[in-house]
Formats: sequence, C-alpha cells, structure tokens
Amino acid sequence: MRVLVVGSGSREHAITWKLAQSPSNPTLFVAPGNAGTAQIAENVPIGAEDIDSLIEYAKSNGIDLTVVGPEMPLASGIVDRFNEAGFLVFGPTQRAARIESSKIFAKQIMASAGVPTAASQHFDTSADAINYIESAEPPYVIKADGLAAGKGVIMAPEPADAISAIQDMMDNKAFGSSGGTALVEEWMTGQEVSVFAFVDGEYVSPMVAACDYKRIGDEDTG
Repeated sequence: MRVLVVGSGSREHAITWKLAQSPSNPTLFVAPGNAGTAQIAENVPIGAEDIDSLIEYAKSNGIDLTVVGPEMPLASGIVDRFNEAGFLVFGPTQRAARIESSKIFAKQIMASAGVPTAASQHFDTSADAINYIESAEPPYVIKADGLAAGKGVIMAPEPADAISAIQDMMDNKAFGSSGGTALVEEWMTGQEVSVFAFVDGEYVSPMVAACDYKRIGDEDTG
C-alpha cells in the first residue's frame, strides 16, 4: 500500500512513525514533511494547502490512502476534494471539520446535543464584546472563532486583559479573519483531558486520553 500523509508538523511525524510500524509495510510519502519524517518516509515538496497539486501527485504516484493532519486543509475541504477524485482519504469532511474550525459552531452542536460546556457569548464587534466584559465578572477566556494555529485562546484574569485581547484580536487582526468574531467564555479550572474515538456511525472505538499542556508560566503566561 502506498500512503500519503499531508502535513509538516510533529503530529504528522507521529502519524508517519506509527504507520511505518504497520505489518503491511506501506510505502510512505509525506507532503511536505519535515526532518523527522524524512528519516522514515519520502518527503514531497507540496504544501499541505495546495490541494490541486496533492491530488495530481496522488494520481501520478498511485496513492492508495491519504491521511490528513493539519486543520487548515481539512477546513478547506481537502477530504471532499480527494473523495470526488476517487481517492480513499482519512479525515473529516469540510462540513464535519467545522466542529474544529468554528468555535461558535462547536458550541451550537454541544448545546443541541446536551453536551456540558463553558458558558459563553460571541460578538461580531469589539465594542459589543468590551461592553459585555465590563458588565461580567472576571476572569474570562477570550477565543477567536476560527483557526489560529493553536494561538487563538487568551486567558484574561482581569477586565483590562480581556479588553486588550479583544482589541488585539478584532481591531488589530492578530489572527486575520479567524478573529473577526470572538467568544468571551467562562473561565473553568481543573485538569484538561482530550478523549478521542474512532466512529463509523454505529460503533465507537475509544483511543487513549491525552493532556494538552498549555502555557508554561503562572496565570497561563509564556
């Protein structure tokens, strides 16, 4: 089997490393890959968001399975495009990926499904967000609605911190269009654990729980 892994981060290195251990002995390609993947697979100089070129590469190189790691190409519909081209691809469709690419959409899904989640309000203008902050009790969590490479969540212990975060996000466009809409969320304390599972519409196969370690300094700084 010839497998193409899309991405260039440590996530894609881990995926490739595990695939390399498969008893089926797949031939592995990573686009664009990194120094780590180069040791266990063939790196391909195609960007993870260059969907047209990735499809052409899959066609010309007999790729049997494509595994997509990064959020951005998933949000852009890479899985839909590969499916339309007749390829087997592992990853959520663009519609399903909205759970990750839009925090507001994820909140709506959780509310409709009865999944407990931190209370929040979302705003399209910085003025409305600041008015809400000034009327709400601290601390706060400020979140960009869209994808921000893991940087779009700001812990704000005091109103001034929250207002500064809103202004940076919405007025100064620190995260581009991803911060055009922002959430002001309840600050929750405790251990954060991520639990993943494979599902096929009928069966659920849970994976090992993981801890997403946050900022190194006190009060979530650093």
